[in-house]
Amino acid sequence: MMNRIEFSESSSVSVIRFKDQKIIDPETIQELGEELFSLVEDGKRQKLILNFANVEFLSSAALGKLITFEKKAKRSGAKLILSNIAPEIYQVFTITNLDKLFTIKDNEADALAVL
Repeated sequence: MMNRIEFSESSSVSVIRFKDQKIIDPETIQELGEELFSLVEDGKRQKLILNFANVEFLSSAALGKLITFEKKAKRSGAKLILSNIAPEIYQVFTITNLDKLFTIKDNEADALAVL
């Protein structure tokens, strides 16, 4: 049961959208992590787009979950692209050098183009 994310698959690409605008409290982050991890655990999904269009705020703990998710995705052979990140969140990615860890595109169309 997906409470924290919306998930759609078209051809070989899985698009994941966050339902929460603010990803702050530990319970939300824990649930989010479990839902994300379950998507890559079977190794069947090879192309993932994480769309941040709804997200206005991410805590550092949420960023930690994203880093773990990226590692799990890589381990399962999946390619992960982040898209639609608000400028103020993107700033956090650049400050923490996460813009180097993640492939980030402006929007979903740009992300699809490189998958």
